Amino acid sequence: MVKGGVPETIDLAQASERENILQLLQALRDMPASDNDIMPILRRYPSPTGTYAKSQLLDAYQRLVQGGALAEDAGIERRLRGRPVRTISGVAPVAVLTEPYPCPGTCIFCPEQHEAPKSYLDGEPGVLRAIQNNYDPYAQTHTRIEALNAIGHATDKVELLILGGTWSVYPPEYREYFLRRCFDAMNEVESDTLDEALQRNETAPHRNVGLVIETRPDWITPEEVLALRRQAVTKVQLGVQSCDDRILALNRRGHTLDDVRRAVRLLRLAGFKIVLHWMPNLYGATPESDLADFARLWDDPALRPDEIKIYPTALLEGTDLYSLWKQGQYQPYAEDVLIDLLVQCKTLMPPYSRINRLMRDIPAQYIVAGTTKSNLRQLVQSQMRERGLTCQCIRCREVRGKEIAVGQIRASEELQLDVVSYPTDATLEHFLQYLTPGGQLAGFLRLSLPTRPRDELSIPEIREVAMVRELHVYGPAQALGQRGGAAQHRGLGTQLLDTAAEMARQAGFAALAVIAAVGTRPYYRERGFTAGALYPIRRLAV
Repeated sequence: MVKGGVPETIDLAQASERENILQLLQALRDMPASDNDIMPILRRYPSPTGTYAKSQLLDAYQRLVQGGALAEDAGIERRLRGRPVRTISGVAPVAVLTEPYPCPGTCIFCPEQHEAPKSYLDGEPGVLRAIQNNYDPYAQTHTRIEALNAIGHATDKVELLILGGTWSVYPPEYREYFLRRCFDAMNEVESDTLDEALQRNETAPHRNVGLVIETRPDWITPEEVLALRRQAVTKVQLGVQSCDDRILALNRRGHTLDDVRRAVRLLRLAGFKIVLHWMPNLYGATPESDLADFARLWDDPALRPDEIKIYPTALLEGTDLYSLWKQGQYQPYAEDVLIDLLVQCKTLMPPYSRINRLMRDIPAQYIVAGTTKSNLRQLVQSQMRERGLTCQCIRCREVRGKEIAVGQIRASEELQLDVVSYPTDATLEHFLQYLTPGGQLAGFLRLSLPTRPRDELSIPEIREVAMVRELHVYGPAQALGQRGGAAQHRGLGTQLLDTAAEMARQAGFAALAVIAAVGTRPYYRERGFTAGALYPIRRLAV
């Protein structure tokens, strides 16, 4: 059991229970490597009140190892780690919500509740956690890290996701306070200013390796881009919803496709990783128009996002869309129609982008009509397998914890470097990826070479440089300095950086910048980057 993010403690001072736990852990150690069903062992060695929880056993295992009564064993840790998918991509995601604040949008599909930020519902898991912590940024961050620790996840590399609405609309003072308190929680020490908190995080117990905010395309300006970089943001989620101006107007979204193009261009030139939200089944759309709209995300050079979240429109009581439905002017897609649409969408995915979600995490009781399946991704994947179809997105190709044969310093012949290049309206993008013999993705780097001056931005230090927009090596999150068979900490990141530097040099660039999260600054210093005002920069011998 876990209470408040901390596992109930097993009393190892009692000889009988200690012996029971040691026998249980030994049985886990002796399991075949391919067997992950531990329930028979848990039933064979019950607790005094029933069955031990994984979190209890993991806590007991760690104390026995620290006390010298048991040797470390990766197999035991893997089997006791709760929900491994949480950190399977290499970092620990920590999502926190800003407090409710007026939104400039009047979207017809958007719910509004007093205790939740606009577009969110008080029954969503993330909102419930935020309410329990009174929307306090320190408490939200601290309790989420504790909860991940309690179920066995490494949390020294944290991707902080600040959700809850249009970040750009909140007052500057609130944004600075919110960020400072999140970093105080990661640093485990309080700071007087945000700059001080950011500096401390370079050597903190929980280093920030990614900082994500969400906002609207029409709020992205050169001034906002500069502000986001000063706030140490590295990834921006834009609520685009549709690439069709007619659909945007019908749903009162309040921005146009040109607003989206401009926002994406500014963010890309500044090095940010870009996530677009896209909503099928909006008012006025059809499955056919949605499929064409999804294709436009990749056909239009001004778009081509790094990641995408697909949020099928949810019909919620109290919205203007609900009134249209009551009047017979709107109809949600049948589940089989929606699944077929998403199957077709996934076949269009390029290898340089990632589908993060296929469904909003909205509790079924809120949805009036339409699909309520929380496992929509699994249903879509099942349909694709039955039809012999595949998706080439990053998420579908990650090694996801599989051990790979690769040297400590140089990649062996077991991995192949592949480069996918594509133009945008302002850059030439190179997606450098290391692939296993089976085509799985072990790591990647996004190298962005500007094809137009960065005159729109007020950031002189990157005016004429190449840019690393993302460096990611996959495998379960491991502690800093820990080595194992997974892809992380095997030299892939260094090799990708060196390859990117050589490609930038050959393209005529004298310097390579990287949009580094504050917790990754030491990593880049060790690899020849020196601190600029807002970006680490590595000089290249041209």
